[in-house]
Amino acid sequence: MIEYRKIPITKPVFDESEKEAIVKPFETGWIVQGPFVAEFEKSFAEFTGAGFAKAVSNCTTALHLALDVSGIKAGDKVIVPSFTYVASANAVEYTGAKVVLCDIDIKTFNIDVNKAKELLENDVNREINAIMPVHLFGLCADMSKIMELAKTYRLKVIEDSACGLGAWIGNQHSGTFGNAGCFSFHPRKSITTGEGGMIITDNEENSYKVTSLRDHGASKTDLQRDKEKGGSLLPEFNTKGYNYRMTDFQGALGVSQMKKANYILNKRREIAKRYDESLKDVECLITPYVPEGFVHGYQSYVCTFTNDEDISSLSIEKIDRLNIKRNTLMERLEERGISTRQGTHAVHTLGYYKKNYNFSDEDYIYSYAADRLSITLPLYAEMTDEEFEYVVNEIKV
Repeated sequence: MIEYRKIPITKPVFDESEKEAIVKPFETGWIVQGPFVAEFEKSFAEFTGAGFAKAVSNCTTALHLALDVSGIKAGDKVIVPSFTYVASANAVEYTGAKVVLCDIDIKTFNIDVNKAKELLENDVNREINAIMPVHLFGLCADMSKIMELAKTYRLKVIEDSACGLGAWIGNQHSGTFGNAGCFSFHPRKSITTGEGGMIITDNEENSYKVTSLRDHGASKTDLQRDKEKGGSLLPEFNTKGYNYRMTDFQGALGVSQMKKANYILNKRREIAKRYDESLKDVECLITPYVPEGFVHGYQSYVCTFTNDEDISSLSIEKIDRLNIKRNTLMERLEERGISTRQGTHAVHTLGYYKKNYNFSDEDYIYSYAADRLSITLPLYAEMTDEEFEYVVNEIKV
């Protein structure tokens, strides 16, 4: 039995190939954005089935650029689920637009499309110009219904696929339904470049705009100039841009990680399936739900703590009471060396949004419940049988 060993919430899959990869930019001389970033972009576009992929410094900057090139600006409003990492909402704020929060379906943790429809029906001045579905924890939002809403109300659709690598609906990958999809390569994600992000799109013009905007608004990249006659001259800067570039160290790491992507995702799904089976009789937890036709990428394995109570009807008082018991379980597991986390947070409970939008906790009750009752269990591709059994046995104590 594993006694008091630290079992992390997740960890990346690295081997000698990553060590070899990050040395190569020293050899090529390309330290900033260069040929390895381009190769990473190509492999990512092929994996997701997107027309174009553009690497950036992180997923937050990806979301910002995707909103920007889609024309979202001050005076606009964007629907964002309230249960998501704060970066989703922050990216909207960067453009000068306003966030319109929407509650979630607690069964999937994703945006409740019916509530989004209500928001649009009540938008009499037609100020809502975009919707940002978040494919939370590796499960796609209901994109068929969201795209129907987008068509009806003429919305831009920016998919927050930070957790969405390996998430599919049928044969279509997350991030390829709307105008753009944005991915994260933070160390908690299935593949990682330390930090880093990616924008995918089928819109060639927007792809070109992203290429320029991530590089201060330059008319040509350093890599393009290096291959052209007269490349010693600086390019034109005709638009306001940003320094959102990915380094070639990260690009090289990304190339290596993409070669392992299918292995990593399949192993995560296998462990998730074992959790499903092992925890099905644990009455205090509801394991992740996967709708028919959806493939979960399992960036995280997130359960709902119910203490065997009905949560179809919720109140702040009930949630807070269950929250104390959930926290007690998490503290006990931590004492036994098992890392856990809440799934993510409810944006409307965070200080900045609570103050500036005058939110109260009960405004988005299911997001509040997910914040207080979700529990993420350790999941990583190279989790051993011994580690897995230890986690499950300690939950069942």
